Amino acid sequence: MDSLTQIALGATIAAAVVPAGQRRHALLYGAALGTLPDLDVLVRYADPVADFTYHRSFSHSLFVLTLVAPVLWGLARYLDAQIRQAPTRWLLAFWLALFTHPLLDAMTIYGTQLWWPFDTTPVGIGSIFIIDPLYSLPLLIACAWAAWRPLSQNAGRASLVALALSSVYLGWSVLAQHRVEQIAREALVAEANSNQSIQVLALPSPFNTLLWRVLVRENGGYREGYYSLLSDDQPGPWRQFPSADQLAPEMAGHWTFERLAWFTRGYYAIRSEAGEVIVTDLRMGSEPAYVFSFVVARLHEEGRIEPITSEQQSPLRPVGDALSWLLTRIVTPGHAMPTSDEVLSGAEHGKAAKEL
Repeated sequence: MDSLTQIALGATIAAAVVPAGQRRHALLYGAALGTLPDLDVLVRYADPVADFTYHRSFSHSLFVLTLVAPVLWGLARYLDAQIRQAPTRWLLAFWLALFTHPLLDAMTIYGTQLWWPFDTTPVGIGSIFIIDPLYSLPLLIACAWAAWRPLSQNAGRASLVALALSSVYLGWSVLAQHRVEQIAREALVAEANSNQSIQVLALPSPFNTLLWRVLVRENGGYREGYYSLLSDDQPGPWRQFPSADQLAPEMAGHWTFERLAWFTRGYYAIRSEAGEVIVTDLRMGSEPAYVFSFVVARLHEEGRIEPITSEQQSPLRPVGDALSWLLTRIVTPGHAMPTSDEVLSGAEHGKAAKEL
């Protein structure tokens, strides 16, 4: 999740656990602990793909954080007299503020290596977008209340209620995702007139859990469609796109390509452009604006592929028509999405305005 939400979660947990007279103090500790695991972004690896896929690994391990919590608590206890007044409750606050960070991250689609180093498989449920106001707002309100009226009994209750509401919202997102995937799978099986199982991935659109992007990876390409819980009977309209999957065998054994294929769980696309082979994570973004795309090889005229040290492409961020479409699509079944040219034009316009 975004840093503000992680700060709010850590602060709310700490304020709920420690004695009332120490709530303001706990807000500061919880905020710092809540964002601490993300400092692994300061670690630089060999290339952009390594940076991309090793983020949320050791620093997000439930085992590592369980070991780190008492160490940080012991240091803080030595330096801070307030912690010595209620050491057990403060230890619990430290552990929960750290422990819940990767658990929340695992609810997004990026992937979090919860079981590192014993199992490095990323856990990415993908039922909530990286920024969701309905999840974050109760936590922020509880933090403000605890800071304003720390000794109030209602401040403690507000923290617990906020944590309960945010947890229920996460539960709702998982149920909604499961339902959308089930509906999409049934529609695709009926379309193909086959009983064959079809793998689909439902992802929440930005800032909400009402409109879902349904992603289907197929041989030679992929398709995406949107489904609104408020207005649709089935996902659509589908948009289909090619992927240069014929290049994959040529890159087999190349670490960068294999790493991306593993990390994305197969939801990637390959394209060749201006003599470069580009691999895109299809889970984060929407056609044609994706967050993570990497140049992984050179494609020579004779068809030979030369692996290279990866280069990350600058992400295109859709603006204007694409974002307003999301709001309209929630309540309008089948509302046509802006074309790729319109999205790209808006993104390039926004980029130029920012540079000015």
